[in-house]
Amino acid sequence: MTNLSTEYLGLKIASPLIVGASPFADDVQAVMLLQDMGAGAIVMRSLFEEQIYLDALETAPAANPALFPAGGEPHAFPQPSDYQLSPARYLEQVSKLKSVLSVPLIASLNGSRPGGWIDYAQRFEKAGADAIELNLYQLAADPDVPAAALEAELLETLRLVKSSVRIPVAVKLLPYFTSLANFARQLEAAGADGITLFNRLYQAKIDSEERAEDLSLDLSDSSELPARLRWLAILSPNLKCSLAASGGVHSAADAVKAIAAGADAVQLVSVLLRHGPRVLSSISEGLRRWIHDHGFESVDDLRDTMNLQRSLDPAGHERAQYQRILQNWRI
Repeated sequence: MTNLSTEYLGLKIASPLIVGASPFADDVQAVMLLQDMGAGAIVMRSLFEEQIYLDALETAPAANPALFPAGGEPHAFPQPSDYQLSPARYLEQVSKLKSVLSVPLIASLNGSRPGGWIDYAQRFEKAGADAIELNLYQLAADPDVPAAALEAELLETLRLVKSSVRIPVAVKLLPYFTSLANFARQLEAAGADGITLFNRLYQAKIDSEERAEDLSLDLSDSSELPARLRWLAILSPNLKCSLAASGGVHSAADAVKAIAAGADAVQLVSVLLRHGPRVLSSISEGLRRWIHDHGFESVDDLRDTMNLQRSLDPAGHERAQYQRILQNWRI
């Protein structure tokens, strides 16, 4: 039988198909089913920087609201009761899941700038998490803040998290960096054990009839995968840390593409929410069959077979692809 086992963040996993940050980890039975269907690891939903501060304000009303991150106002965020897991319950869920799982459990911490919330990384470790996915979700919306200042804050946040724990830390990024390849290298130098590409930018829509924001969530589809493939192919020859694809993987064929481009792990969420946990088994079997039918002995043999390692001029290659694609259209 084709071997799907591999390594991610220094952890041995039975399959590169892992469950990304999602509501599944809120339910012990759902997580156990996903493990039975072949998940190589489970990523929990995020615990948010703002949520931690809101919880602290609720339990200690005398706390200074000026300490709230990003200079924001507490009332602008969901109330503590609106979050699915409070900080305390989150830690309890880490311990509960670790007691029943045999695959690695990755806790998720979502923030953007240094602060007291980083203490939760150490709490995750003490609760039993095998690794942390640090979700650096920060959209550069302030025209007075230069890119270098934002990146410096993100790097410092990573350093503080890394210095507080011994377990691996992966960084999940948005794709909006002027020089993503350079920033990825800086993240690796700052201690990142892995980089997850990419965080989806959840954008509010506009309801034209109500003239109000529409905050409904749209699931991904395979059309989102090419952006991940491009950056996996660019980054994998230049980094030693693990790489994970997140977003747009909905079939075994999608997983094959991501691994060939350089992914050590492939995160699944939308396809599982749409079709249920059991679809993971068919994707896993499809991946196994493809690897066998195309003459590879393992998933590790497939990895990096379609990255830019052989290109002497990656930037030129990207521009050439861009022009060829545009020239293909005829009217």
